This record gives sequence, structure tokens and C-alpha cells, in this order.
Amino acid sequence: MANAEHSVRGSATTDTRMGAARAALWIVAAVLAVRQTAAVLRQPPGERLTDLETWIGDNGVLHVTGSLYDADRFTGTPFAGLVLKPLARSAEQSLGVAWTFGTLLLVVLLGLVAARALPIPVSRRSTLLAAPVAISLLMLSLPVRNSFHLGQTSIIPVLLVLLGCFAVRGERPSGILIGIGAALQPTVLLFAPLLWLTGRRSAAVAAGGTFAGLSALAWAALPSDSWTYWVHHVAGAGLGARPDSLANQSLHGALLRLGLEGPLEITLYLVLAAAVCFVGLRRAVRYARDGQLLLGVALTGCVAVAVSPTAWQHQLLWVLLAVVGRVGKRASDRMLWPVLVVLVMTLPGKMLLPNMAVLHPVRDNALLIAALAAACAVPFLPLTSPYFRRPVPTEYAEPVAARWARVPLLPFWRRVLSRPNLLLELLVIRVGYSVYSHIRAAATGGVTAAEEHARQIVSAEKALGIDIEHWVNQAVIKTEWAEAFFNFYYTSFHFVIPLSILGILYVRRPSDYRWARSSLAFATLLALLGFWLYPLAPPRLMPGMGFIDTVHGPQDLANPDYGAMTAVTNQYAAMPSLHFGWSLWCGLVVLVLAPKLWMKLLALLHPLFTVCAIVATANHWVLDAAGGAAVVGAGFGLTYLLAGRRQLQVPAHAVPAARAVEAADRTDAVPASRA
Repeated sequence: MANAEHSVRGSATTDTRMGAARAALWIVAAVLAVRQTAAVLRQPPGERLTDLETWIGDNGVLHVTGSLYDADRFTGTPFAGLVLKPLARSAEQSLGVAWTFGTLLLVVLLGLVAARALPIPVSRRSTLLAAPVAISLLMLSLPVRNSFHLGQTSIIPVLLVLLGCFAVRGERPSGILIGIGAALQPTVLLFAPLLWLTGRRSAAVAAGGTFAGLSALAWAALPSDSWTYWVHHVAGAGLGARPDSLANQSLHGALLRLGLEGPLEITLYLVLAAAVCFVGLRRAVRYARDGQLLLGVALTGCVAVAVSPTAWQHQLLWVLLAVVGRVGKRASDRMLWPVLVVLVMTLPGKMLLPNMAVLHPVRDNALLIAALAAACAVPFLPLTSPYFRRPVPTEYAEPVAARWARVPLLPFWRRVLSRPNLLLELLVIRVGYSVYSHIRAAATGGVTAAEEHARQIVSAEKALGIDIEHWVNQAVIKTEWAEAFFNFYYTSFHFVIPLSILGILYVRRPSDYRWARSSLAFATLLALLGFWLYPLAPPRLMPGMGFIDTVHGPQDLANPDYGAMTAVTNQYAAMPSLHFGWSLWCGLVVLVLAPKLWMKLLALLHPLFTVCAIVATANHWVLDAAGGAAVVGAGFGLTYLLAGRRQLQVPAHAVPAARAVEAADRTDAVPASRA
């Protein structure tokens, strides 16, 4: 009886938690929806829904007699022009308000249908949580954001396909909906082979027939426009923006950006498109027959994106739907594919990859590469795989008992023994640094406040007797070799040494890598608060104080922008100094982990040289270094508070034999038998 009561209480607690989580997720989805809608409606009527101006502007489709394609701005099919005129006229009359709310409703409906279409093995609780998550991801994605701000209709074909595949009953209605979607966006016709090869032949025939009938209707009503679209522009190729622009994320656009043109480009494009269709549709059929129809639909959409002559950014929702596929036998690898898809679909390429010329082809074609990878390469698990629902579990270590009973504060933050997925780690680090750079650049605070804070720092240093910046700066300038050395040190080791330490720890000591990486991340986040709350002018930007910027050269202090450097980074993010903070982190990590005394002593030289460099080059005040030390100490403290001590209890069964020896040899590991 007691066991039954305990079971009932446990079930009630679980249901309560699930309800709270579901409510929180719906609140997040609602906030994102309101934010997107408000961002559009706050703009003046002439600046919102700029692509909708193709219809309702002074030179738009509704106001100009003649061809839909005279201005080369309208990129839809003649059928789209025929049926969307009434919608555009209503948008004109309501200044886009009805259009915006209509787009919002379409996105919500799309998220609900996608959530209901998840594979059968997904639990009911997961399905209930999936709808707000799907809607939130859609709201954040680049295609939906473009649809909101530009006034596009690209959501409609995707929604018609999902309704046809998952919502309506009967093959013929399903095919009709997909055929209408194909009449609006021709590459949607690729779903007809998917229907045929998965046994829904009546739906495939209905889709093809509907597409042909509606296109013929448009041809009869708009013969000149139909000729222009289907023959002169080859299904819309060349309409709108230039085909080789970054907005065209198709194979055709990528080949043009690589410099190919003429018959060679067309031949190569046709060969690659045929190969992608063969491989992608074959994989889509296999997963659809396996019971993962939503994944099959997503892969078919990715094929349609890749082989279309023009696939504009607002037409790439199919890539986001591919997030439903599961990849990896280990639980620790399961997040790689969804995180990769979400990052590619929500962030610009410049935030995903460094600004290096060798990476520009990848950065400029990130969405296309994601679509091709999903369609042709990513090894999604079939439902029959024993790892689909039960991946190889992640091994965790128990923290060594801490001094305070409430440490670790968050018991679910457990330390993993194995090293993290390298690609996922690199992506997170790169995106994290990009976000850090954007926030750092935005936290300007104003010239007046920054200079006033600098005078406060000078007063405090004089009171403490540590105002040595001017003396050190002038002494270094008079010594040529010292100036060259500190300039080189300031510009060369800020990133190289921390990344090298993280790389060594990742390979040799993965659990310590997680500890070190977390402490560095916390320190950097805390530094952002300092940049935001206390903008501070460095010595080199203080007029009348006689400092000389030895690294960047003379600065025009009469110009508030202080030259080209302002466009690169925030010139007033001096407190705290992450140049010194990161160097101190390097020294402390090596001091704690290095096995030999000479390594520890050598590591301590790095923060020493760095603090000398930042003062000598007039880039920081002495108290900036103290601030850098404070955030690093707080970073280690937060890691300790949330994850416990660095030392771990490593159970013998938790690591492979090859690593068990390594764990036993480590002086900072505590065997489980002693726990």
C-alpha cells in the first residue's frame, strides 16, 4: 500500500513538473511571437514588409499594368501572382497588419503540425513539449524572420506539404494540397516521387495533376507572364536578386559564386542536381518507410532547396525540419546535429566561422551545405536501431566532497568523464565568442562617461600609489627593444595560449578540460557585465595625459570615433582587462595541472609579461588588471559552486581500461573505493 501511495505521489510530482515545463515553453514561444510581430509593426508603413512592396508599392503588381515580371522583383510563379493578388490588396488596405498576424498564425499552425508528426517512439510527454519548442525554433529561424520583416509567402508551400502529409485524410486531398504548394513553388513537385515510392500513388498522381492544372490555368489567364517565367527565366531563375548573390542558397547559386558560368556551369549544375535528387530522394523514401515520415519530408524539402535554380533564404524552412532526425549512437553525441541545424538556421554565417579567406566558401554557403548534408550524408538512425531510443549512456563522475554541504549547488550539473564532441565544442566556442564580441562592441556607454570613469580610476590609483602607467609607457618608448617586445606580446598571445591550453586538456585530460573551459566562460561573461556597466577609456584615449599608443599608432583624439579601430571593437571595454584575465587563467590552470615545477614557473611568466604589456602599450590601467583578476577568480568560484571541486571520484567501471590506468595515475583523482 505504501509503495502504491509513493508511486502515485511520484507520478503526480512528475506531472506537475511536466506541466510547469510546458507552461514555461509556451510562455517563451508567446514572447518570441509577440516580439517578432511588434518588431514589424513598430516600423513605419513605408519600411515594413519591404518585399510586400512588390505588390502594394507605387510600382507594385497591384498598381502597374503589364507583366508581373517587368521590374524583376516578383519571383513567384504566375499562379502565385494570380491567387495572391487579393491577399496583397488586403495587406495594402490594412498597412500590413493583417498580413503580419496572418504570417504569425501560419507559423503557429506549422509548429503544431510538425510537433504532431514526430515519429511514433517519441513519448507523449515529449510530444506535448514539442509544440512550443517547434514554434520557438520557427520564430528564431532566418526564413521565418525574413517572412515577417519582408512580407514573404514562403511559409505557405511548406505548410501545405505538411498538412497534406500529416493532417488531411485521404490520398487525393493530400495530393491536391501538395500540388497547390508545387504551383506556388515548383520544386515542391519533388514530393510526388516521395508519395509514389512510399505507396501513396493516388496522392502522387493528384499532386502532379493539380500542379499541371493550376499551371495551365495560370497560363490561360496570364500567357505572357507564364512564357516569361517558365521559358525566358527557366522556372524563375534570374528573377529578383542576382542568381550569384549570397541570398541564393542553391547549387546553381554556389557554382556561380565559385566563378563558373556558361555551358560548363549549367552542365555541372544539372549533373549535381540529378545526383542530389537520386541520393536524397532514396534516403527520404527509406526513412519514410521506416516510420519517420517527417524526416523523409524534411529531406525531400532539402533536396528541393538544393536543386532549385534559386532558393532564397526565406524558402529554406525544410532544413530546420531536418532537426527531427537522430544522429549518433552515444548520448553525448545526440545534441550535435540539432545544435548544428539550429545555429545554421538562426545565425548569420559570419558568426559561425572565423573571417578567414579559406573558409569563405563554407561560410557563404552554410545553409546550402546544411541542406546537402541532411539530404545526402548525415547518417540518421532508423527506428529499428537499438540506439534510437537507448543510446550508449554518458558516464559521469561523482564530485569529491566539498567544504560546504550546498556545493555543488545544482546537482544536475554533473561532470562528464569523456571528452565532448569536438565539432560541437568548436561551434559553441565560436558562436559564444561571436556573441561576446557583439555585446562587447554594443556596450559603448559614450565618450563622456568613459573618460569620466578613467579620471575616477586615475584618482583611485593615485590614492593607492600605483599610478605608474605614464612612467612605464614613456620608459618603454625610449627603449626600442622593449617597445617592440611588448607590442609583439600584446598582439600575439592573447588567443594562442588559451586555445593551446584548451586543446591540450581536451586531448589529454577531458574532465579537467570541462572544468577549465567552464571557469573561462564564466569569467568572460562576468567581464561583459563590466564592459556594459562601467565603460572606461584606456590611457591611450585620454586627451591631455601624454600617453602614446605603441600598438595602434597615434589616435585622433578630436574625433570621437578614434579612427578605424572603433569599427573593429569597443574602444571603451577596458574594465576588466581580459588580456590580463585570460593570461592569469592560463597561468593558474597550468600551475594547478602541470606535473613539473619548471612548467608551473614558466606559466606564471605569461600573466607577468601580459600585465607589463597592457600597461606599457597604454591599453589598460593597472586597476583594469585587478578587475581581470577579479572576474577570473569569480569564474573559478562559480565553477566550484555549481560543479564542485575539480577533483573527481572515478569509478573503475566508468572508464575504458586504457583510461583507467590514466585515471589511477592521476594524483588529483580519488578512487571510488575511498569514497
